[in-house]
Amino acid sequence: MIKAILVFNNHGKPRLIKFFQYYNEEAQQNIVRETFQLVSKRDDSVCNFLEGGSLIGGSDYKLIYRHYATLYFVFCVDSSESELGILDLIQVFVETLDKCFENVCELDLIFHVDKVQYILSEVVMGGMVLETNMNEIVTQIEAQNKLEKNEAGLSAAPARAVSAVKNMNLQQQIKDIKLPDLPNLRNLQF
Repeated sequence: MIKAILVFNNHGKPRLIKFFQYYNEEAQQNIVRETFQLVSKRDDSVCNFLEGGSLIGGSDYKLIYRHYATLYFVFCVDSSESELGILDLIQVFVETLDKCFENVCELDLIFHVDKVQYILSEVVMGGMVLETNMNEIVTQIEAQNKLEKNEAGLSAAPARAVSAVKNMNLQQQIKDIKLPDLPNLRNLQF
């Protein structure tokens, strides 16, 4: 089971943090700090698996990570997870981000947190892997984007209606209405 997903830059600044097990905020910050210390010291030529730090569970947990440009993608998992499977999952997650943001960079993670969280929730939820097919994930993201655009159009509809009514100049139109002459009702007999 995946316990946490951490993405931080080369300086240890967190860009995405998702814990699937409860830790208070101070413990989360310490875990990120310790994980960065463990991962950043490693040479790029060594394997991408190491035992979890003392704060995240020790030897029962593993840190599986990939280093892309300025970002570290770290998955903290228990011993039941496959290291190679998680490495592949990291690759799928990064490629999906790359496809959705067209050459993803650190700033995309900062300025589009909600979209990144949505992409992550398409891949992993509750510490369990939901989807590994990148095309399926991108299809779901595009459907969500389309839905958001449609809702944005609907939410703007009242403002457009008010603007249209203002532009109609109703007062002048009411004055310009020609009413037919009414028959004289006084001379009618019953």
